[in-house]
Amino acid sequence: MFITIYGLIRMATPLTDQEKRKQISIRGIVGVENVAELKKGFNRHLHFTLVKDRNVATPRDYYFALSHTVRDHLVGRWIRTQQFCYEADPKRVYYLSLEFYMGRTLQNTMINLGLQNACDEAIYQLGLDMEDLEEMEEDAGLGNGGLGRLAACFLDSMATLGLAAYGYGIRYEYGIFNQKIKDGWQVEEADDWLRYGNPWEKARPEFMLPVHFYGRVEEEEGKEPKWVDTQVVLAMPYDTPIPGYMNNTVNTMRLWSARAPNDFNLRDFNVGDYIQAVLDRNLAENISRVLYPNDNFFEGKELRLKQEYFVVAATLQDVIRRFKTSKRNTSGPLSFDSFPDKVAIQLNDTHPAMAIPELMRIFVDIEKLDWDTAWDITKRTFAYTNHTVLPEALERWPVDLMEKLLPRHLQIIYKINLIHLNHIASLFPEDMDRIRRMSLIEEGGGKRVNMAHLCIVGSHKVNGVAKIHSDIIKRDVFQDFSELEPEKFQNKTNGITPRRWLLLCNPGLADLIAEAIGEEYVKDLTQLQKLNDLVDDEAFIRDVAKVKQDNKLKFAHYLEKIYKVDINPASMFDVHVKRIHEYKRQLLNCLHVITMYNRIKSHPTKPFIPRTVIIGGKAAPGYHMAKMIIKLITSVADVVNNDPVIGRKLKVIFLENYRVSLAEKVIPATDLSEQISTAGTEASGTGNMKFMLNGALTIGTMDGANVEMAEEAGEENLFIFGMRVNDVAELDKKGYNALQYYENLSELKRAINQIKSGYFSPKQPEMFSDIINMLFHHDRFKVFADYESYVKCQDRVSALYKDQREWTRVVIKNIAASGKFSSDRTITEYATEIWGVEPTDLKIPPPGEPREALEETARSLRKT
Repeated sequence: MFITIYGLIRMATPLTDQEKRKQISIRGIVGVENVAELKKGFNRHLHFTLVKDRNVATPRDYYFALSHTVRDHLVGRWIRTQQFCYEADPKRVYYLSLEFYMGRTLQNTMINLGLQNACDEAIYQLGLDMEDLEEMEEDAGLGNGGLGRLAACFLDSMATLGLAAYGYGIRYEYGIFNQKIKDGWQVEEADDWLRYGNPWEKARPEFMLPVHFYGRVEEEEGKEPKWVDTQVVLAMPYDTPIPGYMNNTVNTMRLWSARAPNDFNLRDFNVGDYIQAVLDRNLAENISRVLYPNDNFFEGKELRLKQEYFVVAATLQDVIRRFKTSKRNTSGPLSFDSFPDKVAIQLNDTHPAMAIPELMRIFVDIEKLDWDTAWDITKRTFAYTNHTVLPEALERWPVDLMEKLLPRHLQIIYKINLIHLNHIASLFPEDMDRIRRMSLIEEGGGKRVNMAHLCIVGSHKVNGVAKIHSDIIKRDVFQDFSELEPEKFQNKTNGITPRRWLLLCNPGLADLIAEAIGEEYVKDLTQLQKLNDLVDDEAFIRDVAKVKQDNKLKFAHYLEKIYKVDINPASMFDVHVKRIHEYKRQLLNCLHVITMYNRIKSHPTKPFIPRTVIIGGKAAPGYHMAKMIIKLITSVADVVNNDPVIGRKLKVIFLENYRVSLAEKVIPATDLSEQISTAGTEASGTGNMKFMLNGALTIGTMDGANVEMAEEAGEENLFIFGMRVNDVAELDKKGYNALQYYENLSELKRAINQIKSGYFSPKQPEMFSDIINMLFHHDRFKVFADYESYVKCQDRVSALYKDQREWTRVVIKNIAASGKFSSDRTITEYATEIWGVEPTDLKIPPPGEPREALEETARSLRKT
């Protein structure tokens, strides 16, 4: 192994307190006054907020005391930002998402405010351990995976770039379920993340708003239709501050919680069933009770449609209220003509698509605009991001369900569709098939509203989330629409925030980079290119290898503690963490594990590069095949980990309950990142970017953002294997024959036969028959077709890993090439090319400065 003597000594000795508290420049300055003030705030909150003293306080109390202390530093800046936005009256951006996968907030806030080191010192002086306190925080798991985590990264970047931006979503009482593995099977437990309270949110009952459901449409001659006899649910906002990095901007994420009005079910109350009337309030409040745990799968349940409408109905009332009370509108006559100049709304996938008919309803029914004016304003306001090409993920709501729940909206959708189809028919009068394909209403097998078509027709811009994905949606999925309006379609390759995904999770590497190239890269990740000058610098190579080894050692201790498995920290950490889904092909990885196992068993004395294979992720509770895949991986792990012939050469860990806070531990410790979806199925991926930034090498197909990662770093610096998009299309054309691969590849045949015969499930030999049947007869994602290429590529991985110096040189090249994948770059592109706003590095005057300084800064922003 390529580790210095110093590195070996460091691995063997625990960090001293002094080393633990080593100042890291990019985490803020430790001033004596700062530390004293933080200690004072901590003790004040422990006493007055939590009503405890040090004799009876628990670790959770200490976490809350610290959180409230840090939050105090946010509040002044938060209010200042709102005052600044009122004075400057910029165009506001509203990011609508049914998911925000925020993770933990404490450490991220300390970093963005430059308080991390001062807090570390204060907590140390108080005789407490910072890591222990941070571990007390519940993850805010209000998302399933990539889509929700992307929304969280975007909020961080929008604040860091000084945009007047708001995230809007639902405050789910229960987030993504906690995954337990029992006897190798996934078991779901409710995620009661609010049980102890949430110190980061502020309830705003004064802004509570009504949302209507059901009822009927009353139509009178010569009058606009009226939606009447509705059932009302109240939307209560909870605000969470979103701090930018070191710029005094603190934006707002507003999440809505459902509340029953006081007169809910008064009719039951009037006939004497008071108890039932009160109990029935739950029906209204169920709307924000739980996050649907599906990733890339559409579940057409009434409650889900209620959630989707609930968030947009509340949000649009809020947006319009803010528009009407902005500085310019209070000083002159109100006109909605300027609405698209002051409001940009981004739809994060089709989940908030009901915002389009809802805004039309408000404009036409309530504000009394004529249809054409309302439609023009609506289209110029909305933009839509598509996140998937998988047909089972595209939302199509049954017309009869929508008619029952939202009758007026269905009328509006029909009218939008009529005007849209008349336009198509005028351009292609003979092409009935095109008219059918482009309709918002699908007729076959029960009428359904195609929500993606609604989003495309009702938005001025549509974007995919990686270059290859945007090409696929233009060329295939939405071809008719892109032919009609090519200028509407764009690409916005996803990104990740370097604050959480480097500074927070990998301080050793962040500091090493800062020492090498300065601190500016934190806000301009393209500066990482400067690391190319250090690719052959022996000291830097050693330092990068040492940071990785330290991270691996720390994570190995964590795994040994949790899983009671002996981990070899010198082994290659081969990591595959993401949602469990057939298209992400955890099965392909599993077959490679079995192949490695068989090779070691056949030649136990042959040299073998040791590996620790770590696979983690949640399966949707109703997704049988994904749950079977987890059971197979855990069954293979049981055999491999307990075979004395294998020893420390190969270990397999299924990482239980993968979530944001666990990602922050595993990603910095990873050597090899598995990104092995079938070409043309992964829209982008963002895990791939996190691993690249943290010094892991990628084994992957030419899919999603892998393509652009290979462009940036050079394909020779990634391990690319398998079919390309064109090859997959060719194979579809001629027909995929799994049996052919099975017969021709002896190692594949052996692995499959072992699964089939019960080698990994001796008590139930037939246990994995569903997986075998799928792989042979209906594998849409063609695992066998890429097996040979994958295994050969893995051999190349092992060969390079043998030469640690060369491996680390390639790691440095990858880190240097990861600058493009900052969410700051992505948001800058959204801002300038879709929303019509400009990022700014103007620093809002801090709370201590007079109001005049704020007004002066607002004036200078208005000028720009």
